[in-house]
Amino acid sequence: CVQQTKWSLQLMTQRALEAESNVEKLKQEISILQGELESSKVENENLRAGQTTDLGAVKHNIDFALQNLHKIITGTNWSIRQLASGAESLHFVAEVLESTGKISEVEVEKE
Repeated sequence: CVQQTKWSLQLMTQRALEAESNVEKLKQEISILQGELESSKVENENLRAGQTTDLGAVKHNIDFALQNLHKIITGTNWSIRQLASGAESLHFVAEVLESTGKISEVEVEKE
């Protein structure tokens, strides 16, 4: 039972670390896309100011940024759900370990 609990704890820890890694990657992607969005905003402002810019390229950049933002949001939501699930599992494993420790203490006292 203790061996299985240790294995479960290792598995949950690994999942939590993977989810944290995914969150970091998604944060980096968000940062890149925010830069692209700012660039698109500047191009939009230039268009409004009367400067000539390829409107098709601006629209393409905005569409591309929006598509990627939607992908990142979906990935972030998934990672957050995994982190929450991993935290719940770790909490459960901690409770099992505490119970196992209490049982062991009672057995030692009986001897």
